[in-house]
Amino acid sequence: MKQFGGPAAFIDKSDINTDEIIPAKYLTEITKKALTPHLLEDLILEGQDFDPHSPKMQQARVLVTRSNFGCGSSREHAVWALEVNGIDVVIAESFARIFRQNMFNCGILAVELSKADLDRLFALKGEVTVAVDLEGEKLTASCGGSAVECSFTLNPFDKKLINAGGWLAFADANY
Repeated sequence: MKQFGGPAAFIDKSDINTDEIIPAKYLTEITKKALTPHLLEDLILEGQDFDPHSPKMQQARVLVTRSNFGCGSSREHAVWALEVNGIDVVIAESFARIFRQNMFNCGILAVELSKADLDRLFALKGEVTVAVDLEGEKLTASCGGSAVECSFTLNPFDKKLINAGGWLAFADANY
């Protein structure tokens, strides 16, 4: 079974839309790989030092953000941009419905946590690593000697999609 987690990048913003995840001008690309350098390039964070091309973002396997992640259009390209950049977990208070399902369809874990739990994660300072226990439905974020543990819930079908590696792999194995 795939292990989920790794170095985390924090984006302290709600309502990050699909155009900010991958700008519309790249929707004509014919391969997922062509989306790689453009992840979050149009994201503007007022008062925050954010560089989508920084080493921290390049190494991130987990994104931690606020509410309504993936709002806007329902295009799969935004999820593909996460996928080709090695992001396999996004943690937020909530996700746009279609975007969330596209994540599970591509084998990317969407973890919904309460605002209080997200605040605890954002309070960690330094290089944060997240470990996910999919079967136990919990995650642990560690930084130095500090750790924050949070529980989450997945519906059984979404868990099957994640365990299979996404919708296509699930369909191949079951139909």
